[in-house]
Formats: sequence, structure tokens, C-alpha cells
Amino acid sequence: MKDLYIGLMSGTSVDGIDAALVDFSQPQPSIVSTHYTPYASDLKEQILALCQQGNDEIHRLGQLDIQLGKEFAHAANKLLQQSSISSHDVKAIGSHGQTIRHFPHLPHPFTLQIADPNTIAAETGITTVADFRRKDIAHGGQGAPLVPAFHQSVLSSETINRAVVNIGGISNVTLLPKNHPYPVIGFDLGPGNVLIDTWIKLHLKKDHDENGNWGAHGEIQPDLLNLLLCDDYFQLPPPKSTGRERFNLAWLMQHLQTLGREIAPIDVQATLVELTAQCISQSILKYLPSGEMLVCGGGAHNAYLMSRLQALTHPHFTVASTQKCGLDPDWIEAIAFAWLARQTLNHQPGNLPSVTGATRAAILGGIYQEFPLKNALTKLRI
Repeated sequence: MKDLYIGLMSGTSVDGIDAALVDFSQPQPSIVSTHYTPYASDLKEQILALCQQGNDEIHRLGQLDIQLGKEFAHAANKLLQQSSISSHDVKAIGSHGQTIRHFPHLPHPFTLQIADPNTIAAETGITTVADFRRKDIAHGGQGAPLVPAFHQSVLSSETINRAVVNIGGISNVTLLPKNHPYPVIGFDLGPGNVLIDTWIKLHLKKDHDENGNWGAHGEIQPDLLNLLLCDDYFQLPPPKSTGRERFNLAWLMQHLQTLGREIAPIDVQATLVELTAQCISQSILKYLPSGEMLVCGGGAHNAYLMSRLQALTHPHFTVASTQKCGLDPDWIEAIAFAWLARQTLNHQPGNLPSVTGATRAAILGGIYQEFPLKNALTKLRI
């Protein structure tokens, strides 16, 4: 019998909603169907505007929370429609939501993801699990990254060290030593695609650098690179997490101004790719002597970035996408939040204290229960 869950994910790149229907009836989860819903440009602008301080924030937050709830629900319903699966057959939806603020280091730390789970449950007829991160923060953790628990479950090896690197807007790593007595380590590394995408959008009006082609034709600027790498975040020990609140266009422009000389935009792009590659490679080599680097997220499609990762870690690591282990790199995070929903419903923890810094493992998320739509309509007629 199939054990079906839906994972809904939108990351720091703010590109759109990944929806994955996943079967957990076997030890290795299998994707039944996937659907991607890109954000309309005006909706993306609203999200990005809310990621920063501005006027009338509470009103805009309330409106956008419901709007995104409807968008997430629509993505789940489209997924079911194209796979000819009834909502009755899905045990739950795990929704990450859309992060708009993440401040784990404040005196009163908080993280905030929106896309109202009540709306998702009501419009799909499927019990929805959401708000995964705040329970970890309540137990003294960073609230992120959460996906390492899933990585440990499905990608650990007894014969080889593995570093699982997700390169979304922000890049993060899960370090899986082959000797299981050693704890799993995971943390946010720094910028992934967020600066690369922002820079090409500014100069070429493109959403991303296809295959890294633009950056590959530029020249890395060592003085700019070294200045960027001096950011305090890179010196912090794990556990640590970050977001576009820290690494954004204003951060980059400030460093360019400090440098005090003109740099061709294409050379800035090459340097930003190198920044991401060095943040990743330096951290992995610090904690693991050798092994496999398995890459997922949008960065797995940036051929130039992948080549730099291999060059910077050779001969200690081989670099490949997670497809090598049978997991599509574009859908791992959506699968992970389906898995986290399953953990919650099965009263199992979803965080790793060795990763987030929480005082203990915890059952994550709130459960927003719903009747399947057919049953709900029957009850309404009664």
C-alpha cells in the first residue's frame, strides 16, 4: 500500500513553488509526480518587498499570507490533477511556506514563513503540517537548516563520507561521516544563487545565469573576493543559519563601494560564483577529509559553479548531483518537507540538535487537520 505525502517548498531564491507527491512505502522515498508553479513577477516583488523593512508591514503580511496559501494550495491541487491521485489518498501536506524573515541571533530570535496552512488545508481537503522551524527555535536552535535530518535518513553511507550541498538562494551543507558514532553536522554556508541571480537580473534582466555561462566568461577579482570573504558570518562556527536579510544586493554594493574601483559586471559575476564555490569548498574540507560531494538545488545546473567546486576540492572529493543516488536535485527539498510532515504525524522528531543547536530533538510543526473534500461536502449537507 502506498504511503503518500505532498511536500510544498519555496526557498530563498523566491522563484516559485515546488510541489512533490512522494511515496514512503519503501525505505527509499520515490517521487510519484512533481509540479512547479513559478511566481508571477508582481507576486515575487511583493514577497521580496516584505523581506525588508517597510511601511504597513502587518497589513501587507496578512494579505500576502492568504494569497500565498491559495498559491500553495493551487500547486498541490494541480499536482494531484496531473497525477490522477485523489486527495483522499494523501495522508498530509508538508508545507515549508515562504521565508520572509529569519533572525536567529536576536535577543528574542524568530523566523517567519508565510502561506497560510489553514487555507492550504481548506482548499485541498488535505491535513497540512506547517510552521516547522519555530519549534526548533523554541528549544534554543537556529530553526534551520532542517533538511539534514532527511539527508541523514536517505543518503548516509557506511563506506564513504558524504557532503550534501543544497545550493538555493542560500547554500547549506549536511556532512554525513561514514562512521556513524560521529554526529551529523549541517549549517548554512552563505550565499548560493542569491547574489548571482540578483546581479544578472540587474545587468542583463535575466532571472538566472544559464549554465553559469555569463560568469564563466568573466575574470575572478581576487581583491573583491577577499573582501567579501571577510564577512563575519564566514568565521562563525556552526550551528549557524542565514538568509537574504544578510546577503543581498545592498551588502554587495557596499563592498563594491569599499573596494573603490570600477569592475566590469561580468567580472563581478565570476567573482560571485567563486564566492559561493569557496564558501562551500572551504567548509567541507574543514570538516571532512575526503568523500563525495552531492549537490542539489538550482546550483546543480550551473556548470561553471560545479566545475569550480570540483577544482577547489580535487583530489579529495568527487562532485556530482544527487541524481547519482537516485534523488532528483530539483526536488529534494520538497521531498524533505513531505518527509517532515510524515515525521510529525508519526510523532517522530524532525530536527537534529547537532545541526541546529537545539537543546533536544523535537516534533516539529503545527497540524492543520482537514476532512477530505468529499467528506467535508457530505458533512456540510448534513
